[in-house]
Amino acid sequence: MSDANNNMGPIRRFLALPADSVPKTLFVAVTLCLVASMIVSAVAVSLRPTQEINKLKDKQINILQVAGVYDPSQDVLEAFGAFEPHVLELSTGQFTDQFDAATFDDVAAADDPATSVELDEDPAGIGRKAEFVTVYLLRGEGGSIDKVIMPVHGYGLWSTLYGYIALEANGNDIYGLQFYSHAETPGLGAEVDNPRWKALWKGKKLKDESGALQITVAKSVSPAGPDYHIDALAGATLTSAGVNNLVRFWMSETGYGPFLDNLKAGEI
Repeated sequence: MSDANNNMGPIRRFLALPADSVPKTLFVAVTLCLVASMIVSAVAVSLRPTQEINKLKDKQINILQVAGVYDPSQDVLEAFGAFEPHVLELSTGQFTDQFDAATFDDVAAADDPATSVELDEDPAGIGRKAEFVTVYLLRGEGGSIDKVIMPVHGYGLWSTLYGYIALEANGNDIYGLQFYSHAETPGLGAEVDNPRWKALWKGKKLKDESGALQITVAKSVSPAGPDYHIDALAGATLTSAGVNNLVRFWMSETGYGPFLDNLKAGEI
């Protein structure tokens, strides 16, 4: 019997092994893993276009919502057509045609050394700041600017919060603030998504009459007064501090300051 086995080829010897032998068990396990990985890869590739479309749609919905013009019954793409995307150079506060606003990736630009700078002072906890970002203009019926929507991000307690802030045409009155991505604690820091807390931002002001940045997220009202105050989230001190830091960072001269000055002067 041993001589007969020796005369068999490797495949026949493998097939002759008992079904519960170690080689056959390993062969079945490896084969199943390979087949499963091939199926998962094929599904991931086939779904990628759909995922990108849904990602873009979610982004557009968030912009529509923060601008106060989202209507669930209206086609998102059609509604978003009212917005003008522009790539903004932060240092000059002017729009640039160096990039295509329809495809420019703000998040990728912030990680790319070619389009970002490392921060020495980093109150928002972002590490690097993109030199270019995409802003959105919403015009009124007469063609004048009605609202400006700008991306903002910064670190909270557990995660980086990504969102948009909408300002009125004067570049100082806040219309809304909305985050579309974060991993803050449910029931605490995640209350940044609570409609009641988001509603507190509407009508608040960034700067006082002297031009000093006064907007603050805190437990108590600052000496600047209630027009510049947002109540901190209960039980979420660090998330509230993170939101305060990121909003003040992006609305300062380091962030959108030059752009807001140009907007106020009618140069946009």
